[in-house]
Amino acid sequence: MEIRNLEHIDFDSIFHGFEKAFADYEIHFEKEEVRALLKRRGYNPQLSFAAFDRGEIAAFTLNGTGSFNGIPTAYDTGTGTAKEYRGQGIAGKIFAHSLPFLKEAGIRQYVLEVLQNNLGAISVYRRLGFETTREFDCFRQSISQIDFSGNNAECTISQTDTDTIIRARHYCGLRPSWQNSFDSIIRGSSGLTCLGAFAGDTMTGYCVFDRLSGDITSIAVMPAYRRKGTATRLLHEAVMMMKTDFIKVLNIDTCDHQLHAFLKNMNIPVVSKQYEMNLPFYNNSTPNELRS
Repeated sequence: MEIRNLEHIDFDSIFHGFEKAFADYEIHFEKEEVRALLKRRGYNPQLSFAAFDRGEIAAFTLNGTGSFNGIPTAYDTGTGTAKEYRGQGIAGKIFAHSLPFLKEAGIRQYVLEVLQNNLGAISVYRRLGFETTREFDCFRQSISQIDFSGNNAECTISQTDTDTIIRARHYCGLRPSWQNSFDSIIRGSSGLTCLGAFAGDTMTGYCVFDRLSGDITSIAVMPAYRRKGTATRLLHEAVMMMKTDFIKVLNIDTCDHQLHAFLKNMNIPVVSKQYEMNLPFYNNSTPNELRS
């Protein structure tokens, strides 16, 4: 089995490996959804790696790269192993293989998210030196079950652009997760819709979302206009434009009490919980767990 980067591997081959790795999972991904996901998360094929068996992808780690907290960062945007290759430690070998290349490229930390009930993976990551940095909640609800009874704000809702959203980034109370970051919004702008709530010429809130996947990437309101129905109006307009019959709001910091209260009031429940984990690259050493 050969491990190499994905610089010269076409997207169809990558998606085929993605499909095989997640074939027995409850959630299935469409090709264009994966393409958009990788774009938004900063997928870097030169610094992404896979194990190949007779030319076919057996396991992979798709890395996004960018700046996070002002630090050059690699982000695990997707790791998977085809069912018949599991239990052989291939994912760990891919990660070990990737480390020198990441460090040589100037990467100074590695960030990932893992489900809190995936105790096996969490144990492995901690042995590798990863530390838990934040806890995230993920929300999902059928559009028909969302409670829009507070949809009475006196404001105008209209489409806007990512530049306007970026200028209003201070409306967002806490630092977003990697996939909901403003860098992510810029990268994925062609596939995202931006709505602004306006009181006269003042944008009092915004919502950024993906109509094809049902993903609410960001929703925020200027502090002086909160608890007045602005976020409800924005969400209502967003779901009217969705191509899905559900919405999802992923990786929301558990400390973001205002957004949690809003989603609860809208009858949008938490469906899963994740840890954000970080591995700083203090030096060029390889974690003990990966040396064997």
